[in-house]
Amino acid sequence: MAQVTGIGGFFFRARDPDGLKTWYAEHLGVDSAPVWTQRAGPTVFAPFAADTDYFAADRQWMLNLRVDDLDAMIAQLEEAGIAVETRAEWDAHPEVGRFARIHDLEGNPIELWEPGSG
Repeated sequence: MAQVTGIGGFFFRARDPDGLKTWYAEHLGVDSAPVWTQRAGPTVFAPFAADTDYFAADRQWMLNLRVDDLDAMIAQLEEAGIAVETRAEWDAHPEVGRFARIHDLEGNPIELWEPGSG
């Protein structure tokens, strides 16, 4: 059987596509001109129940991005004036990794994930 080998793109509507593209490149290093080549690593593909409280009820999706140094990423985001949320319970399983959450210019939720060693 043929199988999917990875995520080829993530497409979403934006009020200001150029501004949002610049924001992602400037603050997260996601440079999609013409394509963004990521490092190989784990990807979680997980539909959640419609009534989940894992992310905001008014959102259909939450983007999760792998990071190599969560503390440094948090520091650079906060320096740029971007609110970062962390919670001890998100980091309760060090083998899974550590997490933080932000929102882009249009309020889209982004989870930052530094994978653990497990």
